[in-house]
Amino acid sequence: MQSSFVSLDIENAVGILTFSTPDHNALPSSILSELENKIFEAGKMENLKVLILKSGGDRTFCAGASFKELIAIQNQEEGKTFFTGFARVILAMRSCPLPIIARVQGKAVGGGVGIAAAADYCLASKYASIKLSELTIGIGPFVIEPAVTRKIGVSASSQMTFNAKAFYDASWAQAQGLYAEVYNSVEELDLAIKDLANNIASYNPEATKQAKRIFWKGTEHWPGLLEERASISGNLVLSEFTKEKLKSYA
Repeated sequence: MQSSFVSLDIENAVGILTFSTPDHNALPSSILSELENKIFEAGKMENLKVLILKSGGDRTFCAGASFKELIAIQNQEEGKTFFTGFARVILAMRSCPLPIIARVQGKAVGGGVGIAAAADYCLASKYASIKLSELTIGIGPFVIEPAVTRKIGVSASSQMTFNAKAFYDASWAQAQGLYAEVYNSVEELDLAIKDLANNIASYNPEATKQAKRIFWKGTEHWPGLLEERASISGNLVLSEFTKEKLKSYA
């Protein structure tokens, strides 16, 4: 059986941060915490110039929140703590001084879309359709919404949120600005990411840090905002509607 893990590998000046879980790369609290810690660790490495964020497997980038953990939540504090895990990963990506390239090789759902949106540059395969399914189980994409809306705009973010049963294909995601490029195969995707990472690694690191800081201007309030959003989701996950919906996944 595939195991859950987070690893950080170094290739010259490029960091490669990989996460993987058996449930289509759905993310429990422990993996979210490890991701946050590894992003901070990479950001402190003086020899690194760029960070690639990727997941294991071929056809699913990230299925979002771990339903097993959602089902187990018993009170508001536990709920807020779980959703704060996604907030902390997004905030770590935001504050990391390294440009982060997301490699989206397959489907991204819920929190997976949020992680892709929080990257500074995102490349994908044609299999990388996206979906914000949270309303179907009685919660909402509230924690990841600032990152998603920042990247694709209010109209597209609203469309995905309310049409929560629909997958949007990779071409649509590219047209909205989530993906910079879409490739026909994972092999082509990996070649493009390697070239891009090596190019960025050749730039003046102080200039890339300043560029990232400039592009994230206006998000200084996010720590408080995402904590507030985590509280909203933490309350909703305890609703009777959501509990009934989650029973079908138990």
